[in-house]
Amino acid sequence: MNLAELYKSKVVSADEAVSHIKSGSNVVFGHACAEPKVLLNAMVENKEKYKDIEMYHMIPQGETKYAEEGVEKYLHVNSLFVGKGTQELVNSGRAGYIPVFFSEIPRLFKEGYIPVDVALIEVSKPDEHGFCSYGVSNDYIHPAAECAKLVIAEVNENMPRVMGDCFIHISDIDYIVESSRPVVELKPAKVGEVEKKIGSYCASLVEDGSTLQLGIGAIPDAVLLFLKDKKDLGIHSEMISDGVVELIEAGVITNKKKSLHPGKVVVTFLMGTKRLYDFVDNNPMFESRPVDYVNNPQVIMKNSKMVCINSCVEIDLMGQICSESIGMRQISGVGGQIDFTRGASMAPGGKSIIAIPSTAAHGKISRIVPFLNKGAAVTTSRNDVHYVITEYGIAQLRGKTLQQRARELIKIAHPKFRDGLIAEFERRFGCKY
Repeated sequence: MNLAELYKSKVVSADEAVSHIKSGSNVVFGHACAEPKVLLNAMVENKEKYKDIEMYHMIPQGETKYAEEGVEKYLHVNSLFVGKGTQELVNSGRAGYIPVFFSEIPRLFKEGYIPVDVALIEVSKPDEHGFCSYGVSNDYIHPAAECAKLVIAEVNENMPRVMGDCFIHISDIDYIVESSRPVVELKPAKVGEVEKKIGSYCASLVEDGSTLQLGIGAIPDAVLLFLKDKKDLGIHSEMISDGVVELIEAGVITNKKKSLHPGKVVVTFLMGTKRLYDFVDNNPMFESRPVDYVNNPQVIMKNSKMVCINSCVEIDLMGQICSESIGMRQISGVGGQIDFTRGASMAPGGKSIIAIPSTAAHGKISRIVPFLNKGAAVTTSRNDVHYVITEYGIAQLRGKTLQQRARELIKIAHPKFRDGLIAEFERRFGCKY
């Protein structure tokens, strides 16, 4: 049987494909902009045929029919990272949340903590050799598919062919459902004056020849605005978005000075617009690898001048970071923050940055607080934090005493909250601020 015949023999309707999923199965599905929507929606449409299905995924993006009320009786979701589409589901108790470092998710599958019965993946059309690319999401779904007893692929003709360790052969797929829907896009965030100030401070810590890890949102986008005078920057990041394309085209990001994978943008997933997806398609500058490689701190540390920039919900006067909850309400997840914080800390000349607006809730709440909210998770320990940046400046915490840390953080808090923080400082340490 040639490749064309092999491919054709596996093509079925979405309803038929999901009919092969048995009750009691653990189903792992791709996330972010590569959620296999056609397959997931077919499962929801056929939900009454299932019993005791456990669903595992990370970031929800776009429509989330599997999160609608009542579906949990048939398809029980377990989130590895909570997003807007699953916050209510998790916090109402209708779904589970599993705290885990992004880099360690593949181990859950490989070592049997979460046995994978079924992997639902979204991939590109096969090339002439029969290989489909995982496209915009490689991360945990690639290892999950390798562990799965049953692999069902949504082959999307619009999924870009991303290079690297990012392929599955059609012989390793059990059923194929063809799709032509647009890949989910994430529009750039609005960058305001506060974000621009934070971005300029972050950029001041980036040296020529640095390798960057950037998240997504207004602050990372703002950082990119202020890097245009830098030279020979590189990227080793769990994800990237559209802003990276502009800096590559401007000759700012060349990857030439990288000590690991020189010449390559190394990522594990992408979230952006069609501009980004078209740019990475068949582009050998991009190398996508599974998350247990990209986010492994022992890999990250091999990048000299590694700079990671992340955000958080709140930070206390000792430097403890909460990035995933408001009190006991889960709003996000651990993700790769610790992976990159520790990797950058161990890298020669590495820097770990937490960048946040000084306030939340339209200025009503300080993000720099005497104590974390009751029940809040400590995502990043006080031992791991180097720099904290707000629109009021840079606090350097590494090597500082508790008193020195508190002073640094109070200096970059919003002025209207500083008196309260100073009062707590003087009460706690028994000395004048």
